[in-house]
Amino acid sequence: MEEKQHKRRVRYSGTHPRTYKEKYKEHQPEKYADTISKVISKGSTPAGMHISIMVKEILDFLDIKPGQQGLDATLGYGGHTKEMLKSLNGEGHIYGLDVDPIESAKTKERLEKQGFGEDVLTVKLMNFKDIDKVAEEAGKFDFILADLGVSSMQIDNPDRGFSYKVEGPLDLRLNPQKGISAAERIRNISAEELTGMLIENADEPYAEEIADAVVTRQKRGEKIVTTKDLQRVIEEALSFLPKGEQKEAVKKSCQRTFQALRIDVNQEYEVLYEFLEKLPRVLASGGRVAILTFHSGEDRLVKKSFKRFLKEGEYAEVSKDVIRPSQEECVKNPRARSTKMRWAIKA
Repeated sequence: MEEKQHKRRVRYSGTHPRTYKEKYKEHQPEKYADTISKVISKGSTPAGMHISIMVKEILDFLDIKPGQQGLDATLGYGGHTKEMLKSLNGEGHIYGLDVDPIESAKTKERLEKQGFGEDVLTVKLMNFKDIDKVAEEAGKFDFILADLGVSSMQIDNPDRGFSYKVEGPLDLRLNPQKGISAAERIRNISAEELTGMLIENADEPYAEEIADAVVTRQKRGEKIVTTKDLQRVIEEALSFLPKGEQKEAVKKSCQRTFQALRIDVNQEYEVLYEFLEKLPRVLASGGRVAILTFHSGEDRLVKKSFKRFLKEGEYAEVSKDVIRPSQEECVKNPRARSTKMRWAIKA
């Protein structure tokens, strides 16, 4: 019988890990707590983790009491859920929704190990636009949280294709088992449609130039299938800019283009609109909802919905202004900078 060879873990050369897979210590926070705290203290997010944003502000507003029933509409890494479960003190229940089959399974297991089992937490693999279906089963909710940001675990994993900074498939789907990838989406797109997408979803100032470059490249038979393929197209599209401006312009246009494509392939505006329309019907009287948004398009939809339902008497009160994370939090977690929080209380 052939002896099975022991396969060594991939180790990085030098003193600091560079790639996502090399950062094996960061992927095991329970085992390497010192490494995790060092990474966070430098203002970075450890690979495979997500640092929850505005936890204090959310908990202060939701004012959770033991015995209540809540919903985390976007479970993610489960940081917010964990803090809300602590507030319940073992009495009551939270439902956590997520469309990502990869991360939601990890989060459920992680929270179970921390003592939050099925008696207090139900995790469902479903889109938060279907909150009415959850309410049919569970009844109305005393508090709801929706954090609309993409989790750091998704952004940092090159296999998911959310970031132009590392080579990976141009995917961008929150659920990679459903729908079409960003690479497929732009394969036969017209310059006019892509221009509109970049403007509507990301306010991209060079939308026409980028769209023309994408379409021209593909007509020449050159495929755009990886994150770096798209980055190179954007660099080419903005090559007319003065040399001193190009680097920063390309960086920002890459961020906006990837955001626009992510919103499109996941139908994020349509999903958010449906969620907001159903929201008053699933909240108990006096129930509270807090929503975190990360760009102007999302915030406009939330603000408009809250104002309309306030006028119609569905909400007793809504936030007049957005609440922003503290400067201290933004220093510790730079990904918090663009966050805006709005809230509403059911009549």
